[in-house]
Parts: sequence; structure tokens; C-alpha cells
Amino acid sequence: MKRIHVICLLSISNIFFGLSQEMSFEAYDPTPTLVVPQNPVTKAKFTFIDVHSHQFRMAEQDLSLLVKDMDQLNEGIMVNLSGGTGEGLRAMLKNVNENYPNRFAVFANVDFSGVGTPGWGAKAAKQLEADVKAGAKGLKIYKSLGLRHKDVNGKRIAIDDPRLNPVWAMCGQLGIPVLIHAADPKSFWDPLDSKNERWLELKTKPRRKRSATNPAPWQQIIDEQHRMFKNHPKTKFINAHMGWYANDLKRLGELLDEMPNMSVGIGAIIAELGRQPKQAKAFFIRYQDRILFGKDSWKPEEFPTYFRVLETADEYFPYYKKYHAFWAMYGLDLPDDVLRKVYYKNALNLIPGLDESLFE
Repeated sequence: MKRIHVICLLSISNIFFGLSQEMSFEAYDPTPTLVVPQNPVTKAKFTFIDVHSHQFRMAEQDLSLLVKDMDQLNEGIMVNLSGGTGEGLRAMLKNVNENYPNRFAVFANVDFSGVGTPGWGAKAAKQLEADVKAGAKGLKIYKSLGLRHKDVNGKRIAIDDPRLNPVWAMCGQLGIPVLIHAADPKSFWDPLDSKNERWLELKTKPRRKRSATNPAPWQQIIDEQHRMFKNHPKTKFINAHMGWYANDLKRLGELLDEMPNMSVGIGAIIAELGRQPKQAKAFFIRYQDRILFGKDSWKPEEFPTYFRVLETADEYFPYYKKYHAFWAMYGLDLPDDVLRKVYYKNALNLIPGLDESLFE
């Protein structure tokens, strides 16, 4: 009886004082009481190249609005990975060349429909050659290769499918890089339970959930990518999202050592780096010639978190997507010589024909 009275009193107390113990994980968002130095960065210390951006309407959009936002961030060149191919690509290049020829670089894409028909590889390579001649600076491969694309017989196209070899070989011949996104975070393949670090993201966006049969095991897809890199040592590859090994920098370092033709971009994985500042700083210093700045989604308000992680020694500051990372960020405080390489020098070395005069 006394226990019932206590429970009733607690419930009445909670109501009286406006307290509630019923709260979802999504709603819980406490304001930190920690007091530490704050050094937010709204503009990159050095002019940078964003090697991972998507502008699907570049053929008709007002580029002056983009350039205005870029200038506020200190972005010198935006690499638009969504160039398409053929006439669509040429329309984008026309708008760029007539207005801001030195501020944008456009990558071509490959049409994988028809893989399995006679001569598909030679035809695709020839189209890529024409796209580069028209002004494309590189090739972007979406994660749909390995996840969704199927050949004419309805079979999933593996990333290292030999029928694609003419495309990778042509990139090496032309001296253009391939920026490739394979698979997704491994957690998308793991059981959706209390142990899954991306539980909230998968609950919010359930279509991102994968399995060993949807369409293949994570490691299998990643291994296909790495075999393809090794099979084409004369072609330069930029592995998007650090190849999904930003949460295992020791292994990523081993992969970089194994594949000297592979560099990595930091798009959409800054949260992984910001929670391991000591290890990430050591990694950046060791592999400073192989890391490129990239953001992925074009949201100018999110770039300052990248700048702050890379440039400052700040502690415990927020990330901008709770479902992506519910932990706090810490700054790497990278040396200036490393920052310059990450921000623009490495991209200038990999992507042909960029205007170097924009950078110090």
C-alpha cells in the first residue's frame, strides 16, 4: 500500500513540476553544461576545392548565386560530380564556360544500361573519351554500381566486372581521376538492434537498410572495389567517404599502403574524424598527400563544422545531424602545410586543368 502511495505522489509531483519521464531518444537533445573555449570557423583558412558536390541543374541554374555562397566559404572550385554524359554534360559545360570557367569542374558519368551486349565496354569508353574532350575533368561512379545496376541478363554488375575494364583503362589513358562511391556504411548491413550505431538513421530512413542478400554482403562489395583498383594501377581513384573506413583508420592506412593509386575524400564522414581527434590527426599527417576535401551535399551552413574539425583544437562541439552522429566533435588542429594539401593541393595534383592561380 505504501508503495502505491509513493508512486502516486511521484506522478503528482511530476505533473505539478512539469516533469515528464516519457521522452523518445529522438527528442532527447540536452544543452551541454560543459564550458570550454569556442572557436567556430565560418570561412576556411585556405581557399579550398570541394571535390564532392552534386549540382543536377547546372545547365540552366544561375551560377552567380552558387559563386556568392562559395566566396563566403572561401571555396575556390566546386567539382560537380553529376555531369551526366553526352548532350546533357555539354549543356552544363556551356553554362560554366560562358560564365565561370575557372570556378567549376564537371565530372562525367557512365550509363551502365546495356552491360552484357557485344561491344558495350568499347562503346562506353569511347563515349567517355568524347565527354572528356568536351571538357569533363574526371569520372564519377555512383554507389548504384554494386548495389542496383544489372546486366542485360538481370544479374548484379560487380564493381570489378571485367566487362567494365575498358572504362577504367580509358581513365588511365586520359589521365583523369575516378571518384567512386561503393556500398554504404557497414552498419547499414548490421542487425537493426540496440547495438547498431546507426539505429536512429535507419529508423528515420528505413530504405537505407541492407542485408547479405540485398543485394550482397558489405565486405563482398568493398572487396570488389579494391580488386578493381589493384587491377588498374595506372588509373587514379578517389575513394569517396574514405571508403567507409573512417571509423577504422588503421585498416584504411593499410589499404592506402596496398593501393598507391587510391586517394580518399572526406565527404559525409567528418563525424567519424571529429570523435577521434588524436588518431585522425596522426592519420592526416601520415597520409597528407592522399586526402581530399569534399562535402557531398551542397548545404553551405554545414561547411563550418568541417572547417572547425580540421582547423581548430576545440572540444565537444555539436555535429549538425543528430541521426547521423549523436556524439560531439573535437578539432584535429591540423598543421597549415597539411591543411593546404587537403584543401586544394592534392586535388590540383589529381584533377587536370584546374586554375591554380585561385590558390596561394
